[in-house]
Amino acid sequence: MVKRLLFAMRHGETQWNAEGRFQGRSDHSLAVAGRRQATENGGRLKAHFERLGVKPARIAAYTSPLKRARETIAMAALEVGIAESQVNIDVRLAEASFGRWEGMTTLEVKARFPTERRQRKADRWNFDSHDGNSYADLARLMESFLADLDPEQPVLVVSHTGNIRVMAFMLAGLTRDEAMALAVPHDAVLHWDGRQFTWI
Repeated sequence: MVKRLLFAMRHGETQWNAEGRFQGRSDHSLAVAGRRQATENGGRLKAHFERLGVKPARIAAYTSPLKRARETIAMAALEVGIAESQVNIDVRLAEASFGRWEGMTTLEVKARFPTERRQRKADRWNFDSHDGNSYADLARLMESFLADLDPEQPVLVVSHTGNIRVMAFMLAGLTRDEAMALAVPHDAVLHWDGRQFTWI
């Protein structure tokens, strides 16, 4: 289990993010704003690593296989000085599928699938939209991912909102409701120091 120095970053914004659409496994590239966020987050990380005395060559970097995450880590790594050879693509970090909801806004889902929407509100942790994934599914994947990390090596993860929420749930002892309510912006990085999370 990770004891210290884990940095989790959400991918930069895509056009669907800007439009408020469920994205899931739909594979979109970054929008202009997302590319800027990725570069700026890389600058934040570089400055933070310098303050902590963390050498970029020591960092193990992991990314979701989806384009928006791979593009994000490529731009952030360039700022930090992380080599391409240090970046690992891990399918466990992919965003949960939203099934037939993908591409829709919340209002469109409410109109087309009112029963499913109510089911999600009643049990968000276990709801999977019948052909998608649940937070419970993500929890199994994140447990496996975190267990495989070297606790003594600084780790950078680029992933998605749900995955990062579940990591916070597991590492910081948040309740399920607290984790699912955690805001995960595109323009900040979550730092776990072995005791608590802070935003940088």
